[in-house]
Amino acid sequence: MGLPPAMALVVHLLSCLLGTGSWVAINGVWVELPLVVAAAPEGWLLPSYLTVIIQLANLGPLVFTLAHRFGRLGEVGVIYGVLALGCLSCLLLAFFWGSTSVVAGVPRSTALLALLFFLALVDCTSSVTFLPYMRRFQPVYLTTYFIGEGLSGLLPGLVALGQGVGTPQCHGNGSNTTGNYQAPHFSVQTFFLFLTAMMGLSLASFILLNHLPVAKKEREKETGYTKEDNALRAKVKAEKPSMVQGSAGRCFGSGVYSRPQLAYIFVLLAWVNALTNGVLPAVQSYSCLPYGHTAYHLSATLAALANPMACFLGRFLPSRSLVLLGGLSLAGSLVASYIMAMAILSPCPPLMRSSLGVILIVSSRQFES
Repeated sequence: MGLPPAMALVVHLLSCLLGTGSWVAINGVWVELPLVVAAAPEGWLLPSYLTVIIQLANLGPLVFTLAHRFGRLGEVGVIYGVLALGCLSCLLLAFFWGSTSVVAGVPRSTALLALLFFLALVDCTSSVTFLPYMRRFQPVYLTTYFIGEGLSGLLPGLVALGQGVGTPQCHGNGSNTTGNYQAPHFSVQTFFLFLTAMMGLSLASFILLNHLPVAKKEREKETGYTKEDNALRAKVKAEKPSMVQGSAGRCFGSGVYSRPQLAYIFVLLAWVNALTNGVLPAVQSYSCLPYGHTAYHLSATLAALANPMACFLGRFLPSRSLVLLGGLSLAGSLVASYIMAMAILSPCPPLMRSSLGVILIVSSRQFES
């Protein structure tokens, strides 16, 4: 027997809040980079450093996977640890993001880079711990979790749009010209405190999911099913396997693919992920900043909004067409080529002082996201 609607809504809300903590920290840092880059001694190189840091942080999932495989390490304790680390790192980032120290005679944002590594470690590790934990609950709550995961990019983007971006303003004539920096609506510190609050809500929701009686009742392993329920669940599982091997190839959901088709799919996935998560973020400042701080700000924040919206749309318009998949990948590659060309031609790309240039670069970043 299911929970009353009001009680089920509580579990849905907690699942959603847990999902927001999955990538909210790094997504928030990406959308705040236009303001951080202006103050950090690394300047335009900072997005490249962040990309490398995120890749290094993938050691976290690898270590957890090996520990879980050979040491029987459970995900619950790890989730407590990574969420607490995320809260602490965001809080420290709010107060020390602008601190610098001299390394090899050059000023470096050592505190910022170190804290970004811990945040990336938190988010990367969440990918291999949050989902196994949510599988303990009834399947309907997994959908709610994914909604929260989408909000982890959407909410920071909306807040960053409300924050605005500082824009250089020139005063005076000739050699007496001076540049002032118009402050955004609220500071970088306030934005990082917002991220701290989001991580805190995610940690609190996880604690409640573990201990609230109403949440415990919704765990599949602790829910009593009748024989009819178990028979129905077994039938559904048998009719809809996640992946089975047959004579024609392999089956994902209702789509059957041959081995060459599977290779084609995975190659495209690897290529698209390399572009969207590695190459393009690393050159973001070089491709966008020449068109102005506003263009850079819009590219970063709207990209954070475009990704969850595209995922949301994909849930209602699913397609398994390999031709469509290849066409979209080709279109994305062409757009990525344009972005890379603008980065290579930086700091003086074409249409630099034109509104058309701003529209093209911002639109390109949204398409790639």
